[in-house]
Amino acid sequence: MPTLPLLLSSLRSVRPARPGGTAASPGGPSRLRRLGAAAALAAATLAGTGVVPPAQAAEPVPLRLIAFNDFHGNLEAAQLNLVLADPAAPGRTLRVPVGGAAALAGLVTRLRDGAPNALLLSSGDLIGAAPLISTLFHHESTIDLMNRIGLDLNAAGNHEFDAGIDELRRLYAGGCAAPTAQAAVTSCAMGPWTGARFPLLAANVLGRGGRPALAPYVVRQVQGIPVGFIGAVTRSTPSIVVPSGVAGLRFVDEAQAINRSAAELRRRGVRALVAVVHEGGEVGPPGRRADWNDETCPQREGPVFEMARQLDRAVGVVFSAHTHQGYRCVIDGRVVIQATSYGRGVSVVDLALDPATRALIPARTRSINLPVLNEATDADPAARLRERIAAGAPEPYAAVLRVTRPDPAIAERVAEYARIVAPKAGQPVGRIGGRFTRSAAPGAQGDSAAGRLVADAQLAATRDPARGGAQLALMNPGGIRTDLDCGPAPCEVSFGQAFSMQPFGNSLVVMTLSGAQLKALLESQQRGAMAEPSFLQPSAGLSYRWLAKAPAGERVQDLRLDGQPISPDQRLRVTVNSFLAEGGDGFVLLREGRERLGGLQDLDALIAHLKTGPAPQPQPRIAWVP
Repeated sequence: MPTLPLLLSSLRSVRPARPGGTAASPGGPSRLRRLGAAAALAAATLAGTGVVPPAQAAEPVPLRLIAFNDFHGNLEAAQLNLVLADPAAPGRTLRVPVGGAAALAGLVTRLRDGAPNALLLSSGDLIGAAPLISTLFHHESTIDLMNRIGLDLNAAGNHEFDAGIDELRRLYAGGCAAPTAQAAVTSCAMGPWTGARFPLLAANVLGRGGRPALAPYVVRQVQGIPVGFIGAVTRSTPSIVVPSGVAGLRFVDEAQAINRSAAELRRRGVRALVAVVHEGGEVGPPGRRADWNDETCPQREGPVFEMARQLDRAVGVVFSAHTHQGYRCVIDGRVVIQATSYGRGVSVVDLALDPATRALIPARTRSINLPVLNEATDADPAARLRERIAAGAPEPYAAVLRVTRPDPAIAERVAEYARIVAPKAGQPVGRIGGRFTRSAAPGAQGDSAAGRLVADAQLAATRDPARGGAQLALMNPGGIRTDLDCGPAPCEVSFGQAFSMQPFGNSLVVMTLSGAQLKALLESQQRGAMAEPSFLQPSAGLSYRWLAKAPAGERVQDLRLDGQPISPDQRLRVTVNSFLAEGGDGFVLLREGRERLGGLQDLDALIAHLKTGPAPQPQPRIAWVP
């Protein structure tokens, strides 16, 4: 397994970026574009260069870090929104239209204008599980826009590995992807693809011989003071991407890997350190999340918070991701922050660097999460959404929210990609008799209308004996990326809508399981330290009760197929997607499935089912017993 030698930009000076969506790198010097040297060699470059002596200014040196996470190629705002506390009415909320690459660029420009030194960071999942405008260009459109906005670095997320390490290498290095039979638009649609102008970081991804597969860190000079940025991705990546996509890679403990890089950087004179990590947590239960700027972070839980307690004391900030939550926590004096997802928000952390010690000054750190307000925010002048949100923010951030507007150059570039995609995206593929959402019944957990739709589509596509003779289908909820919205029914569904719901391009696999194996698989929906189950979405005919308070191994009761009890030795033909078939999402028992037969792409199965005009079925197939 060759390493993925992504650049380590050592000792580059930080200056404000050029405004307005230019293709130039922020700070002037062009970024390296080729992946020429191994990550380990890149790290060694820092040692050979030496560290510039610290600035002698008496005043602390300011550094503004602007971060977003889990962008997932959401170049267009579409229907993106955030539910935010109404500053003028405590206890009430506002649903605020937000997002889009142009609005993100405009906000970033305003935030850079307000700071002498600024860097833009992404905490991973920049690509993958994305709308058509990104995926049909092999995500080159997203990387292109990030080049133009002036992204300084991206920590690898699990979705960066969706298409495998070789495709990730090509995307960052440049060169056209090989044509595929399914691609309506292939790569290099705008001319030769020259790759990313920012590095991809992950200290805890190892290749052959235990060597880093990606650059573990970058170092940037801020008025003569070196600042290190260490990347990491959730160690659970092998269980949540197609295993073949990470073959030959090891994902090791995030905190230990960050600390190893921190120790190496400190030996080389770098005292100010920042972690950019694609792992996260949650603050409050679903439906009752804490305010994303509440530093107390009530009811916080999740891997990133435990990780933060284990990090080297020199790591002053942890930018997190993965859970698509908004929070701003202070743990042991260290800021741990995340700005939701899809480019709907940004995290801003204003740091002060001590010129004498070259370390961060924790007492001078300020942080906040800000919404990415867009043109739709102002669509209803009477609502005064922009002013109401700005009034609740402290200065200087309130002033930024009042004046930020989408970047016209970035908006035009997005429109260019949208025009190419439009003929395919707008093509009608079917009709639905109502709205299919990913939410379970109120007050319960289990299956959703969207989950039932996708599972039914996969069963219908594989029920014929020639296609596997399936009797039931199971779908992982994380693979259903959007709802299918519908106003007055019936509603026409476009290819773009169907694609956004099923964007991964998995194939269907029919396998044989025994009744005992099926029950064990369903019992494994909640395992180990999982606080809540992750329910596989069942097709029509499969039903059972889930006893939430029962002991492990006894939660699945009254398991039936077409109304008849399933016996332990019963032979069942089960359809899943290829991701699950390889043990994805931790459902490793599916690797034991026998008599496998591959089938259609999941998207093709969904489109075929949409042609039948399905309507939402309100009756859950999983009876939740609290």
